[in-house]
Amino acid sequence: MEAEILQKKKIIAPKLRFKEFVDMWNDKKLGDVLEITSASRVHKEEWTETGIPFYRSSDVVAAFKGTENTKAYISFELFTSLSNKTGRVKIDDLLITGGGSIGIPFLIKDNEPLYFKDADLLWIKNTNEISGYFLYSFFLTQSFKNYINITSHVGTIAHYTVIQAKNTPFQFPSLPEQQKIASFLSSVDEKIQQLSRKKELLGQYKKGVMQQLFSGKLRFKNENGKAFPRWEEKFLGDIFHCSKGNGLSKDKLELDGKYECILYGQLYTTYKEVVNNVTSKTNSKEGELSKTGDLLVPCSTTTTGIDLANVTALNIENVLLGGDITILRTNEKVNNIFYAYYLSNYKKHKIASYAQGSTIVHLSYNHLKLMKIDLPCFEEQNLIANLLINIDNKIENVTKQLTQTQTFKKGLLQQMFV
Repeated sequence: MEAEILQKKKIIAPKLRFKEFVDMWNDKKLGDVLEITSASRVHKEEWTETGIPFYRSSDVVAAFKGTENTKAYISFELFTSLSNKTGRVKIDDLLITGGGSIGIPFLIKDNEPLYFKDADLLWIKNTNEISGYFLYSFFLTQSFKNYINITSHVGTIAHYTVIQAKNTPFQFPSLPEQQKIASFLSSVDEKIQQLSRKKELLGQYKKGVMQQLFSGKLRFKNENGKAFPRWEEKFLGDIFHCSKGNGLSKDKLELDGKYECILYGQLYTTYKEVVNNVTSKTNSKEGELSKTGDLLVPCSTTTTGIDLANVTALNIENVLLGGDITILRTNEKVNNIFYAYYLSNYKKHKIASYAQGSTIVHLSYNHLKLMKIDLPCFEEQNLIANLLINIDNKIENVTKQLTQTQTFKKGLLQQMFV
């Protein structure tokens, strides 16, 4: 199969190019251009608390996802010994995962000393012929993913080995064109990082604001500049009574169904504090019909109680609500969106503490109704709810921009590489 891939007729110019470049691309194997070796193993007993940091496969995967593992170190003596045998990792080299989540690249961006232990990490030693960022981007292309999907499976376990890496089809242009492509994609990556950071900061801001608001440290004033009344303390059961969803299993969902519906699992996988659009439909008439002002709480899970501590405001009439959903309804004048934010965040761990069971975890209204909650005046509830909705709208807008930019980059990778 690998031979068939290599024998296929290659297109040696991409669909999208900078107009100043017209030469055809080189068509080679990766091993013809770059030196590829496996990593030397460092056993866990050789790790130290300080010293020379080094990379494992899990570090590469974490970095690719935008997170970071706890750093691992080796002694300077061991680092020197390994470096003398195989050389030092340097700027524009790449580390590639060869086992587990295979084919994930990590670009070395400076010449700081580091080493790596995993025998499942491949080390691609770069040369002046290839731009490091261009090479990194190559490993993100769909054509490379297609290649390893076909060639990397031996039995049920996928591997990307040194031999497979050396035989990987690699098309590349002149160095100036590589650098132009790399610079452009790098600017797109920078935009993605900025949007990711903005989304993260907005999320942190939302958490901080909610903590201040719900603890009473931050208060609104009325239109005359006067403080609102002190918050009352009530039992949840004094404000909300309980109704129950029923029936409506997952196999009753239909893409073109007549009726909107919500299943209990969607309350901790799909929806956040407020339902803006119902994503599922059914042709079944099972389920309790929603009313404006409902608060929905999932009441069973196979994970942990914290997943049940998600309270969702639904202000859409006649949505079918499936089984294992506790519906909190009230005859009082309250803002259900305020309570969705309040209960899902400020009271999250308290709600989770009421969950019972091991294999299947349940959350009962009979426990929730005894939980003490705060009751601000209706006007202050509205102000708090509106503020948090505005923050969530900003987060949603940034999320859309981030998704669009990531999709744009995916399209670029498909069109700017062969």
